[in-house]
Amino acid sequence: MMNLANKITIFRIILVPIILIIPFFNLQGELWGIPLTYLIIDIIFIIASLTDKLDGYIARSRNQITTFGKFLDPIADKILVIVAMLILVEVGKIPAWIPAVVVIREFVVSGYRLIAVEKSGKVIAASIWGKIKTCTQMIGLIIAFIDNNSFGYIFTGKLTGIPFAINLCTTVLLGISVIATVFSGIDYLKGCKELFKDEK
Repeated sequence: MMNLANKITIFRIILVPIILIIPFFNLQGELWGIPLTYLIIDIIFIIASLTDKLDGYIARSRNQITTFGKFLDPIADKILVIVAMLILVEVGKIPAWIPAVVVIREFVVSGYRLIAVEKSGKVIAASIWGKIKTCTQMIGLIIAFIDNNSFGYIFTGKLTGIPFAINLCTTVLLGISVIATVFSGIDYLKGCKELFKDEK
């Protein structure tokens, strides 16, 4: 039976195509200097990000942690984050190497998890590095959507005041997320030794 926590996770996935559709409306105008398109996408992204915390809280507090939930929750996060990153790459707000690192890591981790399920029958939960990665990605992307400058623009020395603070947050948080992404991948690769130790 589908419990509330899993329904919220599915709701997060449903919000992704809505985010993808928004740019097609070509909305005109700005609010607080932020284009309406990015502002609306950001609001939806924030709602989706909050559901990540909500479904986890409900699952733990109501003892509704399921194998399906452990499987679906990280997938929902990945879909949401990668789609948001691709939109930001398309408009030149972040460099392509950031989602590239994320996608490479996800292929590695997904392969590891598939083998782990096959050999032990267990679904591997996210590590602390994975949690740091998800948290910094979510917050960094939320800020990136309202950042009128591209990733790392603070290093040009042309920004001051609020634009500098916003771009600094975007750059630092997404930078940390990339580092956490790499370490998370390495953490999973270390576990491969256990999975392959019985093979000649």
